[in-house]
Amino acid sequence: MSVYQLKSRFQTTLRPLVNRLAAAGVTANQVTLAAAAVSIMLGVFLFLRQDARWFVLVPIWFFLRMALNAIDGMLAREHGQKSLLGAYLNEMTDVVSDAALYLPFAFVAPFSLGWIAAIVFLATLTEFAGVTGAANGRTRRYDGPMGKSDRAVVFGVLGAWVSVAGMLPGWLFWLQPLLCIVLILTVVNRIRGGLAET
Repeated sequence: MSVYQLKSRFQTTLRPLVNRLAAAGVTANQVTLAAAAVSIMLGVFLFLRQDARWFVLVPIWFFLRMALNAIDGMLAREHGQKSLLGAYLNEMTDVVSDAALYLPFAFVAPFSLGWIAAIVFLATLTEFAGVTGAANGRTRRYDGPMGKSDRAVVFGVLGAWVSVAGMLPGWLFWLQPLLCIVLILTVVNRIRGGLAET
């Protein structure tokens, strides 16, 4: 089970807005690049400020970014904007945006730079495993249990927690190795899913 499986309902809610954006001349690639730019700026801002109060922006932006990710995909598929450049931008900006938003947590105790870097690496590997299927004539794999949407929920909750409490409890240190294990399982599931396709 993955949060990704709720995507179709989310898209139905967003479709009227997407239709208006398309009519206004907004393109999928513009939405993709805008979402990436805001993600990077937010990550840099949190790193430079290192003020727990500002982490309240993390869950807010993760939700908005999920909406923008759905919007750019719908613009591409439903309004004739699919392109090879868009495919590259979609995959690459997602990885960069995730890294930018996860790394500020490396400076929130009890988390550490080493573990957060491992999470960023493994999160990137899950997306690489997902897109490799499409590169070899299979479908793009979104298997869980720790896909992009699931990670957004985890780090969104952590961001809200930091902003309210000003810190995280010591026992959450163990969330880092747990996330690494679940991310490795996600990589395995995506590879298995791709290999199982006929």
